[in-house]
Amino acid sequence: MADILLTAVVNKSVEIAANLLVQEGTRLHWLREDIDWLQREMRHIRSYVDDAKAKEVGGDSRVKNLLEDIQQLAGDVEDLLDEFLPKIQQSNKFICCLKTVSFADKFAMEIEKIKRRVADIDRVRTTYNITDTSNNNDDCIPMDRRRRFLHANDETEVIGLDHDFNKLQHKLLLQDLPYGVVSIVGMPGLGKTTLAKKLYRHVRHQFECSGLVYVSQQPRAGEILLNIAKQVGLTEEERKENLEHNLRSLLKIKRYVILLDDIWDVEIWDDLKLVLPESDSKIGSRIIITSRNSNVGRYIGGDFSIHELQPLDSENSFELFTKKICNFVDDNWANTSPDLVNIGRCIVERCGGIPLAIVVTAGMLRARGRTEHAWNRVLDSMTHKIQEGCAKVLALSYNDLPIALRPCFLYFGLFPEDHEIRAFDLINMWIAEKLIVVNSGNTREAESKAEDFLNDLVSRNLIQVAKRRYDGRISTCRIHDLLHSLCVELGKESNFFHTEHNAFGDPGNVSRVRRITFYSDINAMNEFLRSNPNPKKLRALFCFIGDSCLFSQLARHDFKLLQVLVVVIAYDYFLSYMGIPNTFGKTSCLRYLQLEGNMRGKLPNSMVKHMQTLNIENSCTELPTVVWESKQLRHVRYRVGFEASNCCFSISRKIYSLPPNNIQTLMCVYDKFVEQILFHRLINLRKLGLWIVSDFTVQILSTLPKELEDLKLIFSCQPSEQMNLSSYPYIVKLHLSGNVHLNSVTFPPNLVKLTLRLIMVEGYVVALLKKLSKLRILKMIWCKHKEEKMDLSGDGDSFLQLEVLYIQEPSGLSEVECTDDVSMPKLKKLLLKEIPNSNLRLSKRLAKLRV
Repeated sequence: MADILLTAVVNKSVEIAANLLVQEGTRLHWLREDIDWLQREMRHIRSYVDDAKAKEVGGDSRVKNLLEDIQQLAGDVEDLLDEFLPKIQQSNKFICCLKTVSFADKFAMEIEKIKRRVADIDRVRTTYNITDTSNNNDDCIPMDRRRRFLHANDETEVIGLDHDFNKLQHKLLLQDLPYGVVSIVGMPGLGKTTLAKKLYRHVRHQFECSGLVYVSQQPRAGEILLNIAKQVGLTEEERKENLEHNLRSLLKIKRYVILLDDIWDVEIWDDLKLVLPESDSKIGSRIIITSRNSNVGRYIGGDFSIHELQPLDSENSFELFTKKICNFVDDNWANTSPDLVNIGRCIVERCGGIPLAIVVTAGMLRARGRTEHAWNRVLDSMTHKIQEGCAKVLALSYNDLPIALRPCFLYFGLFPEDHEIRAFDLINMWIAEKLIVVNSGNTREAESKAEDFLNDLVSRNLIQVAKRRYDGRISTCRIHDLLHSLCVELGKESNFFHTEHNAFGDPGNVSRVRRITFYSDINAMNEFLRSNPNPKKLRALFCFIGDSCLFSQLARHDFKLLQVLVVVIAYDYFLSYMGIPNTFGKTSCLRYLQLEGNMRGKLPNSMVKHMQTLNIENSCTELPTVVWESKQLRHVRYRVGFEASNCCFSISRKIYSLPPNNIQTLMCVYDKFVEQILFHRLINLRKLGLWIVSDFTVQILSTLPKELEDLKLIFSCQPSEQMNLSSYPYIVKLHLSGNVHLNSVTFPPNLVKLTLRLIMVEGYVVALLKKLSKLRILKMIWCKHKEEKMDLSGDGDSFLQLEVLYIQEPSGLSEVECTDDVSMPKLKKLLLKEIPNSNLRLSKRLAKLRV
């Protein structure tokens, strides 16, 4: 945790330094020296912490205590910067000089205290001889165990991976395999090494020489090459004289297969490939690699080489469990009570299809009696026990993350298990907490960097993509339960965050909680707030609980450093709406707010003054007009209701005072408050939604920002004006809803995704849609069809790029057909949700694509 906090301190000190640059001539300008010292010192301490962690793992309690002192120091420094930054952003040389001097002097005094604490930590380090922080043996145990497994002569047992094995074998033996490489990738514990080992042993007799080596996180190219040389037949003399030259010469003339197990980065491959000949030569040599990082496999063997291993399904999971628990006894479950079998299935389900977790759990059960009581005890403590058994394997992936990426990974633990997380939400939470910082201060650059971080976590197979957007970017994601447990464990251990189950105990710890999440229990939240009535260190609060008293409880407390507030409640028809109080405690640092569920009311002014992202579209919450005073506001997702005459846009003049380059998302604006100057003002607008679109708005659509990418228009009556969007090449996503005739619409030229909702669909409409040459996703929701049959066929130019067709509860439609094989050449799937008892008919080709 110290390394994460220190990184946060460095990032925030950079931001403060940038603000101080504009304070030339004020007392604040002279604080620049203190900030520069702080930044330098924290960088040095962070380097020391990185090195010291190795010794802490080795069990040196002195180092552990020292790291705890550094962690507390880093936390206090972050608190100071978080308190100071808003004040410096608000101050300038025209405000009251006395007020500026007051908080500047206070800050300078706090810096002096930090300097004394840094000096004391250094005194402790030298006094108690905590100087040797190097430890070159921290990976020896797991490396040796892995190497022994790799070279063990036992028959490699693979359960549930027959399809993967057959596919890999076919790919490996293809004559024209690009780069001659197959890359087996996936999250830790899936059995990559087991599968690769079986594949290697199965095919090696078809090659003239072979070798398998364990690469590890800390590889040494010389040792790896020597290991390969011994296995492929290089003599001892040839190995001693000129290893690299002799090995390359041998492999140039022999057809070889080599398994490189557990490659973590591309640098080691850059060294090895200088010696290993091109494996896709005419000789037909092959390389098999395993890696937790898909990008490593892609770098070595290209996209075609990638084979991503997935968790086992329930039946194969239970088969593996049976094999391990019954110890190959023939009767398996024959003499076992059905109740015990059911408990066994529950245990296997909790393992989430991860072979490592199943094997670890089976090992625990074998050490106990085969009784319902014993197995139920294991089931009750599953999360902790499995985490304990898999900890070393999982921790390797976490420790391999760059420091800047670690808090982003831990953030997933704040969400409930199996929760589908929107990438938009996650990225803006990271930015709100300044886990993502760019020197330019450009918000779009920060979002791009955050998206890169998310893609990196996916490539490392720590995060799973649930859905992708129309452009291939991540829409939603989730984390496997096993890795979620790792996040919770590491979050608590490092004080990065706590859950409702582990925040209590030591009162001192409760007061130091920086982030907390409540999954289900309002009583736990009440207890936390009673124990910590002034949560002055809290940065993020997540509530996934439905209780009518939730907001009234929160409103009684000050959250002066709170930056992220998330309240998500599952919709319940019988649950009464939760009211939002008119007043709230201090939330002056709140930058991200997400509300979902049965809640109603107007947000207090104090909550939105410094907002960056407001996501309240899935609630009945109203915005105060003061929201437009936030100079940092970038994203507003808001559901306009029929009380729109009283909504925040009714005093829209304040929108025009916003910096023109800030707002990127505005969903949705009530049409009656739209003026032409609004579009001229918001020059960086990327997503726009307009509700009850009028003729006037249709007329001024030509003044939309030219780089608009996503447009949503909701009509209540047919516009009399022609709607021409042909001059907007950047609009790739368009949503049209309500009473609008599409013959009056000229579509954007590069449209990729089109959603039609409650639209009248006639023959000319379908003909028009067929000609959209770049359309890849077409959704038709609750549309009314004049003709009973919708023919999607064409003359070779019908839906040339369409990949997904989604039709939901069409009215008046009885048949959808495509009578030729050239129309919709790229269609991958048809999703159809019918009106009950409609019996919609599909042509043969479309029926095959229905999912």
